[in-house]
Amino acid sequence: MSKLRAFSGFGLACLLALTGNTIQAAAQSWPSRHVTLVVPFGPGSGSDTVARIVMARASEVLGQQIIIENVGGAGGIIGVGRVAKAAPDGYQFVLGAVDTFAQSQSLSKAPPYNSMTDFVPVGLAAEQPLVLIVRNSLPVNDLKEFVTYMKANAGKMQFGSAGVGSAPHLACFQLTSAAQAPVAHVPYRGSAPAMQDMIAGTLDFYCPLAVGAIPLIENKSVKALAILTQERSALLPDLPTAAEQGISGLDGYYWIGFFMPKGTPEPIVTKLNGAISSALDTQSVKDRLRNVGTTVVAPERRSPAYLQSFVDSEIKKWAATIKSAGVKVD
Repeated sequence: MSKLRAFSGFGLACLLALTGNTIQAAAQSWPSRHVTLVVPFGPGSGSDTVARIVMARASEVLGQQIIIENVGGAGGIIGVGRVAKAAPDGYQFVLGAVDTFAQSQSLSKAPPYNSMTDFVPVGLAAEQPLVLIVRNSLPVNDLKEFVTYMKANAGKMQFGSAGVGSAPHLACFQLTSAAQAPVAHVPYRGSAPAMQDMIAGTLDFYCPLAVGAIPLIENKSVKALAILTQERSALLPDLPTAAEQGISGLDGYYWIGFFMPKGTPEPIVTKLNGAISSALDTQSVKDRLRNVGTTVVAPERRSPAYLQSFVDSEIKKWAATIKSAGVKVD
């Protein structure tokens, strides 16, 4: 009996060793065919545009095509959830952002995935600043005047967003909370109709991604009062931050990173990280991203370890804001 147990133990050890060697060999030869990037938003969205710019170059570095598949729905949760359940073989990964990987963890009582444990971080890639814009007829010209006016007229004003719990909603909520001026929120089904009402003067203010606001700012359809990030943006270098104008504590970035399913071998993660980082260092990629209102993060912020720590801090940061706002999407 003891000999049988010994043989069984030896057989199991051999099987585990063989499996480990097979996984290692597969990781070393990766990718041997095309790789799929799931973008959890529709074609033509800001995230989709960023993904296509970066992945065109990353495909060249890898020597295999990275095919982008748009899997929209439920604010990005459907696409992200699919990759959470995908095989950890390196042939499927997902674009993650502040809304799908940080804010989602507090907006729902029972999120369909855990951003920290269901994925392996690949790397942070880019950031898009949010900006405060107001209707042209609002009698203010800077953030100080805006706060004074908002406090005096809070009960009459309203701000728009791309939906309950969206990045513009939470950014504007942070602003009104810091100014201690509660203002009514009007959620829209996307940014386009909110922008249309801003131009028409129906909404008083909005906190969109700069990429969507810059054309309206340049043609003077709206007034820009502040960048809602801790530092000025190269996209709008003459626009002061909220902190410069007396409102501190705001950090309105829409960040974008990439994630693989839990259990993906480290050599695969490292190789994909290198291909993406190489793409981000390509000047033509930087230029194209800048043209769509996006800045590449510094090389020291692109590692898997950094992204893991960053997501953890972002979940905690937005949890406090979401709790204060009393927002739930269930």
